[in-house]
Order: sequence, then C-alpha cells, then structure tokens
Amino acid sequence: MTCVVVGAGLTGLSAAWELTGAGTEVVVLESERRAGGVVLTERRDGFLVEGGPDGFLAADGDIEALARELGLGDRLVDQVARGATLWTGHRLEPLAEGRAAELLGIQGVSEREIDRGFRSFAGGMAEITEALATQLGPILRTTQGVTGIAPTARGWRLAVTGGASVEADGVVLALPTWGAARLLASMGVAAARELDDVVYAPSVTVSLAYRCDQLNGRLEGSGFVRAAEAHGAVRACTYAWLKYSGRAPSGYALLRAFLEPADGDAAALAHGELATSLGVSGKPLWTRAFHWRRGLPRYKPGHAERVAHVREQLGRLAPLEIAGAGFDGAGVSACVRSGREAARRVLGR
Repeated sequence: MTCVVVGAGLTGLSAAWELTGAGTEVVVLESERRAGGVVLTERRDGFLVEGGPDGFLAADGDIEALARELGLGDRLVDQVARGATLWTGHRLEPLAEGRAAELLGIQGVSEREIDRGFRSFAGGMAEITEALATQLGPILRTTQGVTGIAPTARGWRLAVTGGASVEADGVVLALPTWGAARLLASMGVAAARELDDVVYAPSVTVSLAYRCDQLNGRLEGSGFVRAAEAHGAVRACTYAWLKYSGRAPSGYALLRAFLEPADGDAAALAHGELATSLGVSGKPLWTRAFHWRRGLPRYKPGHAERVAHVREQLGRLAPLEIAGAGFDGAGVSACVRSGREAARRVLGR
C-alpha cells in the first residue's frame, strides 16, 4: 500500500510516522521549504526562541508517547515558573490559574488540565518535528505543494507543483481547513464548504532579550495577561526564561510578547509597553518578531458536527482522511493525536 501525506506540519509528520511504523510506503508532500509548520525554534547566542507553541499540556500524553518512540523521552522538561498575573493598565495583580486561558480565548482547555502545568523539550519544541523529519528521511519532499486530487482505479492521483503527479492508495490531508476545503471541493465533496466556518486568527509574537539587571522588578509566575479594559497592543507576555529552564544564558532574560494586530513596528510596540508594565530599562539586546497571518483556528458552534459530516462523505470514497488543528483541536498534542488517528483510519480501510 502507498499513502501520500499532504502537509509536513506536526500533524502530517505524526501521520507519516504512524503509517511508516505499520510498514506502509509513504510520501510526504510539503509546499514550504521546511517541515514543522508553526512549530519553529530558533537558537541564538545561548537563547531558545519559539516562533510558535512553546510547550504542551502535561495532562495530554500524546506528545510524550511520540517523544519516547523517537528516543526523546530524556529531553522532556517540566514547567518551572507557574501561574500568571493580570496587567490592569496600572499594576500587576494576582490571577487565578485557569483565568489566563479564559481571558486569551483559548478553547477546549479545562482547569484540571491547566492545573497539571505544561511541558516542553530541552532544546525547544522543534526538537520533535526535527526528529520526525530526520527519521522520515527522503520520503519527505519539501517545496512540493499539491494543486489537485483526482480519483483513479486504485486510489488517487495528486497533481504536484511543477507539473508532476503522484499516485497513492490512500491520502491524509494534514492541511489547514481552507487548503483541505479547496482540494475537496475540486473533487465534488459538497460538505467541504462547511469547513470555511473555521476562522484562523492572526498571531504576532515578539521575543526580546535583556540583561537581568534591566528588569527592575521581581516577576511573579510565568507571565501576565492584559485585562480587557486595559489599553495596548500587548495582550500577554511570557517570561520565557523563567517558565522553562535553559531558555537564556545565565544573567540574561528572555521575554515573549503576544500582540494584537497593529500598525507600526511590532518589536518597538512590545518593548515600549513592557517598559511600562514590567519596569524594563534600556533597550533590548535584540528582538525577533514572528507574524503568522493565519494562526490559531477558532471554532464556531457545531464545528464537530460539520467535521463529522465531511468525514462521512469521504467515507464513500477511496481512503482519504483530513487531520489537523482546524479539525480536531488546536493544541500540539491534539495535532499529534489527529494525525495518528487519521493514519489509522486509512490503514483500517
């Protein structure tokens, strides 16, 4: 059996890992130059800078299970600093543990899960995507996007950027909903239009490096969230070097600000507001901004039912599954689970 996985984010890589583990011949097609999707870690002068998620809920076992399969079990690290504060616009006040996620509009996370804290990897979250890409090796093909899918007598033919094509018995579409919807609609899957109800909110983060002596106050917990009534571009800030060990060299601090979309230089906006809220003096040693035009998906009521309806229609065709944050949950653990379950469904058929 041959299977094509479209998309090499964490979901697609997890699906490919599951399929290869079952002895399936697999090809992974990725339109970008690198694998990993929004999971992105940069290493700079002893700092670890996350461009996407910086960890995962310790209560979710999917990432840990995959990490151990990949030989990364000893690379898992626990969250050190816990809790968050609230920036009122005038001062930082204590904030109940579960309230931070609520204020940030994070969906599908219970207070019990948050109480157990978060985990990450010693070398940043990209450790797991880099390990998957290394293990998968030459079956992973970057800069090869899929422009169309058509049924064949034995399965599917996928048109690839540049005019080539790939044939497969089964397909896993590990794409954002808008990408999957476009391909499914071209195949005549009417329910694919329902996937357009998923809205991806833009995401802007800025990591800022300082000397510890530039922070003039004692920071409590792992970061702060801005109160709804307070004005400003910074919605929240993580004290990255306190949240997990090894994020900055000794004597240095690393902050990560989450911004509303706004005009102007994101790094300058972040530093200006953090100078007020945290009492930072002087200029940052350096900054790194990440702009994700389509970041976290936001689900409307009835989302699960709409996804089930699409999957019901796909069940009448040759093996083809959809998976990813836009379908089954936005957290990194949910992405791993979604990819592996999609692979199992293809294998089961």
